[in-house]
Amino acid sequence: MLFISLLALTSVGCGRSRDQVQARHSTITVLYPVDERAVGPFWQYPSQFLVFLPLVVRNAKGELEGRLAESWEHSPDYRTWTIHLRKGVRWQDGIPVTAHDIKFTLDLMGHPAVLMMPPGACSVTVVDDSTLTINYHEQAVSPLDDYTVYYPKHLLEGLDPKKFYDWEFWTHPVGDGPYRYVHHLAKTMMEFEANPDYFRGKPKIERVVLKFGDAAHGKGALIEFLSGNVDAVPFIEETDLLKMPGGSRFRLYYYLEPGTVTGIVWNERQPLFRDPKIRRALTLAINRRELQQLINLPNKIPIFDVIFTREQFRRAVLPDPLPYDPQLAKELLDGAGWRIADGEALRHRDGKPFRFTALVTPEDKAAVFIQEQLRRVGIDMEISTLEVEAERHRVLSGDFEAAIFIGLHGSGTIGHVAVFGETNPIGYRNSKVAELLNRAAATMDPVEIDRIYRQLWSIFQVDLPTTFLYPAVYTTVASLRVRGLSSPYRAEPVWYMEDLWLENEN
Repeated sequence: MLFISLLALTSVGCGRSRDQVQARHSTITVLYPVDERAVGPFWQYPSQFLVFLPLVVRNAKGELEGRLAESWEHSPDYRTWTIHLRKGVRWQDGIPVTAHDIKFTLDLMGHPAVLMMPPGACSVTVVDDSTLTINYHEQAVSPLDDYTVYYPKHLLEGLDPKKFYDWEFWTHPVGDGPYRYVHHLAKTMMEFEANPDYFRGKPKIERVVLKFGDAAHGKGALIEFLSGNVDAVPFIEETDLLKMPGGSRFRLYYYLEPGTVTGIVWNERQPLFRDPKIRRALTLAINRRELQQLINLPNKIPIFDVIFTREQFRRAVLPDPLPYDPQLAKELLDGAGWRIADGEALRHRDGKPFRFTALVTPEDKAAVFIQEQLRRVGIDMEISTLEVEAERHRVLSGDFEAAIFIGLHGSGTIGHVAVFGETNPIGYRNSKVAELLNRAAATMDPVEIDRIYRQLWSIFQVDLPTTFLYPAVYTTVASLRVRGLSSPYRAEPVWYMEDLWLENEN
C-alpha cells in the first residue's frame, strides 16, 4: 500500500493519483457494526451524531456543553427546564432549526407506535422559535439528555408514526449536524461529507465512510484494521486486542458505561446465600482486579460494591471496595459452619457440600476464572451456559441459584428499583433499601439523589446482594493518523467526529 502511494506521487502527469492521495488525507473509514440505517433510531449507536444534533454533549472532561441548546435553567425541583436554543442552526435543506422541532421529536418518541420513551414522560411547551419548556413527569427521562438527537418537523410531520421504523428518511437523512449524507450501498457502506454550513465551522475531516458487513464483528474487525482497510474500529472486543502485534502503529481508547455492569447475582431465596457473611466471603475470594486484567480491560477500571449515580461514578467518589482476601474468606466460611474436613477439598455443612450452579451466557469471560477462585477456598461452582434471553428470563423469574449477569445497574434509579427494590427477582429483602430507592425515584433533584445514594452505600457494603465485577467498557482501536480521541469521554470516533483530524502517520 505504501509502495503504491509513493509510486503514484512520483509519477509524471498522474493527477488522478494525486487526487487519490489527497482523498486519503481527508477521508476516514470506520468499521461499524450496523447497516445503512446507522443514523436512524434503530441502533441508538453514536453514528446518529454525524448527522443530527442533541441539545448538549459531554466534553473531554465529561462536562456538559451546549449544541442545539445555548443555555438552560431549571425550576427548584428540577422538573421544569427552560431551554434557549442556539440561533442560526439550520437543517441541511436550509430551513432553520426551531423549538418546534424539539417538541415534535419528543412527542414522536412518546407516541404509542414508537415508544422510544414512556408516553407522558414529559410535556413540551414552545414559547417561541428559540425557546421551549420541558416538564418532566417521571425519572425515566433524563433532563438535558446528551444522547437524544432531534429531527426536522417540516420533513417528517406528515409521515405515519406507525411506520416510524420503516421511514425512508433514515437511509437518506437530512440533518443539522457536522456531516451530510452522500450515498450508501446496502449492507456495505455509507458515506458522509463535511457540512460547510455547520454552526461550529466545517469539520476538519472532509469525508467519513462507515463500512458495514460481517467483518465488523468479532475477529473480522481486527483483520480489517490490520490490513489497513479501515482507520478505526469502535466496540472491538478487548480479548481480540491481545492478538494485536507488538509495535503496531495504533492507539487504544476506551469509554466506560456505568449503566451496564457485569456482576454475580446471588439468589437469596436459596439457603446458601441468605447469610450476608457468606456473600462477603464469596466476594473476598474473587480477585476482581486480576479478572479485569485477564480479560484485557484497561488499567484502573474502578472496582465497587455499591450502586451509584452516573455523576458519582464520573466524579470517582465511590467508597473503597472489599479487597481480595481469600484468607479472610476462609475464616468467614469456617465461622458460618462451612468447613473442610481433613483430606477433602470441598467445604461441607450438615453433610451437604458447598456447591451451586451459576448461569452464564456464551459470551461470558469471567466464569472459568471465578470457578477456579472459589475452588481455592473450598467452593464448587458449576457452570450452566444459556443464551442471553434464556438467562435473563431465568434470572428475572427467580429461577436460579447464582448468575453472572450483565446490566445490573439498569437505567439509573428506575433500574435500581427493579433489581434491588421491594419486588426484585433476586430475593434481596431490605425495607430500608426499598424505601430509599423509592424516595430517589420520586425526585429529580440531583443533590437529593446524591444524598440518598450515599445512605445506600453503607447498607450495600454490609448486605452485598451482588458481587459487582466490572462496568461495560467500549474500546476503540485507531490508526495513529486519527487525532483528537481520548479516554474516557472522547473514545468513540463517530460520536465526536467534528472534533477529530487526520495527520500523516510518518
